[in-house]
Formats: sequence, structure tokens, C-alpha cells
Amino acid sequence: MAPDANEHLADAPPSAKLVYKTLEYEGELTQSQLVDETLLSARTVRYALTELQDRDVICEEIYFADARKRLYSLTSADESSETTG
Repeated sequence: MAPDANEHLADAPPSAKLVYKTLEYEGELTQSQLVDETLLSARTVRYALTELQDRDVICEEIYFADARKRLYSLTSADESSETTG
């Protein structure tokens, strides 16, 4: 986790931390994909996503393959920087 994410997630529920790490490793996912990847219930994933959005560590976008769904990803501030230096 990025240092900023550690601060935001220190007191987060374990389900939110799992969803965060899953997004960190897998990239953008829908809620149903997160349910499949994490093996958590849909209700728990919804709760975790709400927690993460409240902490401003993930963002939600329209999933263009199915506009009824949303695509979740880490905010750019929490993504690993790939700068060369």
C-alpha cells in the first residue's frame, strides 16, 4: 500500500482492506468481479466500497460494457507511481 493509503486504511474494516488490495493487484473491477475475486458477499463488498469511497482512496466510473454497472479503481494518488528517476 502507498503511504497515504496506509494512513487512510489504518482503522478500516478488514473487508475494505481486502477490496483495496484486490483493486491494487487486479486493476479496475466491477462490484460483481470484486465479489468473485475476494469471495466476499455482495453486501460486504458494497459496504467495503462505500468505506473506501468515504476515505477517498477509490473512484467509481461508468462501466461502458454495461452502463448499469460501475467500475472501481484506486485513485491516482494511491496508485503506485511508475516514474523513472
